[in-house]
Amino acid sequence: MGAAPARPERIGVFGGTFDPVHVGHLVAALEARQALDLDLVLLVVANDPWQKRDVRAVTAAEDRYAVVAAAVEGIDGLEASRIEIDRGGESLTADTVAELAAVHPRAGLFLVVGTDVAAELGTWKRVEELQGALQLVVVDRGGISSVPDPPGWKVHRLEIPALEISSSDLRQRLAQGRNVDFLIPEAAIRCIRSRGLYASNR
Repeated sequence: MGAAPARPERIGVFGGTFDPVHVGHLVAALEARQALDLDLVLLVVANDPWQKRDVRAVTAAEDRYAVVAAAVEGIDGLEASRIEIDRGGESLTADTVAELAAVHPRAGLFLVVGTDVAAELGTWKRVEELQGALQLVVVDRGGISSVPDPPGWKVHRLEIPALEISSSDLRQRLAQGRNVDFLIPEAAIRCIRSRGLYASNR
């Protein structure tokens, strides 16, 4: 009797500006991996986050990627992805998912988003291409009112502890020289300091 066919790979796609990455991102990624039995969760660093570029200055993509890579180093099942940086130009999730599907044709893909992003999916470009290509994982932070399931998606709901951490607050803390220990992974803090990031805002 032959061996049973291998189970198709299950890959989480967790995109973001990650400016900077923090422990809330890692908790969401790890919880999604465990709850949905994912083989891998890719933290996809946006090259040009078009929805933010006219709102505020965004740290250079290579710097943000280096910090994410430092944050996830040694964490089983989490990986920093530079797929959007290498592609260049405007970062569109539809392009990223199409590229990942071509590289992993048998894999099941899962898009991991927070409730704030889930509420805005209708504003994304070419969002209809994503609905048939992957499943949606909506991460609810405890104590925060959830949003209804976005129409047209197969949705998984996931609740994580309420961690009141935001990248905007962390940028301010770093600019002011305030403590960020335990809010950002230690290796990521070292990377931020070695690259002189965020301190120039003082």
